[in-house]
Amino acid sequence: MNAPHSIPKPLVDSNQIFIIITVLISWITKEPWILFIPFLAVFSGVLLKYNPVIKIGRLFLKKAPAEYRQEDAAQQRFNAGIASVCLGAALISSSAGWVTGYYLFSGMVLAAAAVALAGFCIGCFVRYQWQRFRYKLRTAK
Repeated sequence: MNAPHSIPKPLVDSNQIFIIITVLISWITKEPWILFIPFLAVFSGVLLKYNPVIKIGRLFLKKAPAEYRQEDAAQQRFNAGIASVCLGAALISSSAGWVTGYYLFSGMVLAAAAVALAGFCIGCFVRYQWQRFRYKLRTAK
């Protein structure tokens, strides 16, 4: 059975691929509003613990979810929080006419998703460093 706080790796990968594709489509078409789609998906994952991309992806799993390598759900929510902030900042930048901000913030999400697919999770590194910092503060007292 699946651990209650884990997500099968193929679903995490499909979410990252979805983010990469939508950012690239937004850039190619020069239509920043397209970023609203992944923003809603990842933000709902953070806020409601319901990511529609992951829910739809479950329909395409060939094996039982527990048979795949698992990713920590709390870590994925942390990563989605960072992605939500960056995608939101890209949308706000675009609305404000700051094209550089639009490309900068959406590019950060694109790069993080691409690097994660390649095997290194930037959000995991950031969360680890944050937890390590908090631990040092607590133990220093």
